[in-house]
Amino acid sequence: MELSFSSDLGAGEYDATPDKAIEAVQHFDGPLLIDLDETLYLRNSTEDFIDCARPALAAYMLLKLLDLLRPWRWTGAETRDVWRVRLVIVFFPWVILIWKKRVTALVREFGNVPLLRAVNARPNLPIIVTLGFRPIVTPLIAALGLPSVRVVAARVWTATDRRDGKLALVEGALGAETLQRSLCLTDSLNDLAVLKACAYPVRTIWPRARYRPAFAGLYIPGRYLTLIKRPNAQYIRRIILQKDYVLWVLSSIWLAAVPPLHLLGLLGLLISFWAVYEQGYADNDRIAARFEESPQLTAEFENVEVAIPQAAHWVWAAAAGIGGIALLRWPQPPSFIDCAIWTAVLFATWLCFRFFNRLDKATRVWPYAGLQFARCAAFATLVPIVPIAPAAIGAHVIENFVPYFVRRLRGGSWDLPHNLMYLIFLVLLSLLAAAQQGVEILLQWPTLTLLGFAVLRAARELRAVVARASWIDRGPQRDSQSLTGSGPDRSGRPEPQAEAHVTRDTLVRFGGAQ
Repeated sequence: MELSFSSDLGAGEYDATPDKAIEAVQHFDGPLLIDLDETLYLRNSTEDFIDCARPALAAYMLLKLLDLLRPWRWTGAETRDVWRVRLVIVFFPWVILIWKKRVTALVREFGNVPLLRAVNARPNLPIIVTLGFRPIVTPLIAALGLPSVRVVAARVWTATDRRDGKLALVEGALGAETLQRSLCLTDSLNDLAVLKACAYPVRTIWPRARYRPAFAGLYIPGRYLTLIKRPNAQYIRRIILQKDYVLWVLSSIWLAAVPPLHLLGLLGLLISFWAVYEQGYADNDRIAARFEESPQLTAEFENVEVAIPQAAHWVWAAAAGIGGIALLRWPQPPSFIDCAIWTAVLFATWLCFRFFNRLDKATRVWPYAGLQFARCAAFATLVPIVPIAPAAIGAHVIENFVPYFVRRLRGGSWDLPHNLMYLIFLVLLSLLAAAQQGVEILLQWPTLTLLGFAVLRAARELRAVVARASWIDRGPQRDSQSLTGSGPDRSGRPEPQAEAHVTRDTLVRFGGAQ
C-alpha cells in the first residue's frame, strides 16, 4: 500500500491531515498501532484520572508538595507521572471507582468518533500502544467500545516503562518484526522513535484534541496569576511574597504581641486580598479581549484553562481573611468590626479594579495609583504600624506607579531600576518623616531594618549606576563655540541645529520627559 501525506501541519515528513490519517487506517491491512491520548481519546487519560481524586483541594495540595520534593530527580524526568499516579492511588484509593464511573461520560464527549468508526470498520482490531497506565486506560478503552482490543501500556508500580520510552515498550510486547510492518498513528513528537521504526508512520494533530491538566476546574488563588497573567515570572514568590508581604511584616511586626501568629495572620490577609485582586486581573483580560482593538494578552490566555468562578474567590477571601484576623487577634475571637473593615477594604479594591478595567488606557494611569495604594496599605486597616511605615508604603506605591505611568506616557517596554527607585524614595520620605517626628526615628530598629532591606534589594542596581557614573568636569573641555555649532546669530540666539542636538540628548538621557 502506498500512503501519501500532507505537509499542511509543517512539523515533519510523517504529518498527515485527519482525513488522510482516517483513509490510511481504512485501507491498511497490516498491524495497526494507535496511540490513545489525544488521538483515539482526545484528552490526556492520566490527567483526567488524577482529576477524579476527591477531595480535590487535598489532592491538589499533595501533588504540589510532590512537585516541590521532585523525587523523579532520581528516577528520571519521564517518571513524574508515575509518582503522581502512585500518590493519588495510595492516598485516595477510591479514585479508581470514581474513574470507572466517569469514563463513560468522558468518552461520550472526548472520544475521537471519526477515527473510532474507521477502526471499527476494519476486519482486524488495532493494537493500542500508550504510555498511559494500564489501570487507567483499560476501563477507558472499554468505554470507547474496544473491550477486546490488545493494549500495550505502562505499569504503575515500576518506573522502567516510562523511563525506557514507548519504543522499548512496544518492541518488548510485540516484537521488532511486528513493529516494522505496522502502521503507527500518533499525535506526539515524543513518538518519533516508534514512527521511524514502523513501516507506515502517521502523525496527526486532531482539531478537537486538548491537553487539560488535572484540577484545571478547581479554583485556587494565584493560579490565574501564575499560569496566565504572569506566566514563568515567579510573580508570587518574587513580587507578592518578597516585596509586598515583607513590607507588611517589617511595617508591623515590631508591635505584635505574638510575632509568629502575627506572621501567619498577615499571610492570611495576603491570601484574602489577592483572592480578590487577582479577579481584577482576570476581569482586565476579559474586558481587553472583548473591547480593545489590540489587547495585550499572553498566549496562555487562549491556550490554558484556569477556573475563575464568580463566587469562589469571595469564599477564599472570606475564609482566609477571618483566619488571618483570628490569628492577629489571638486569644480574642475576630470581632464584627474587624471583619466589616476588611470586607470594606476588599469590596472597595474590587470596585476600583472594575472601574480601572473599563476606562481608556490613558485615563487608567490615575486610578492605578489607588490600586497600588490598596495593595500596599490594606493590612494597615487592621494592624498598628510603626512610625516609619507610611514612608515605606509610600515608596512602594511610587515604585509600582512610576513604571506604569512611564509605559502609558511613552509606550513600549522600559527597563527601570525598580529597587533603586524604591530605595531613593524611601530615603527621601524617611527624611521627611524625621523632619516632622524627630531625627530619632531614623535610628529606630524598624527604620534601620526597612532601609537595610531596601539596600539589599537595590544593591545590584546601585552598583551598576555607580559603575557607569563619571565626572563630566574632569574630561576634556570644549570651547564656547563648540556648544552652539557655528555660534549665535546676530540676535544672540543659538543656531537651530545646536538646539536640536541638545533636545535629542535630553530625550536619550531622560526618556523624553517634558
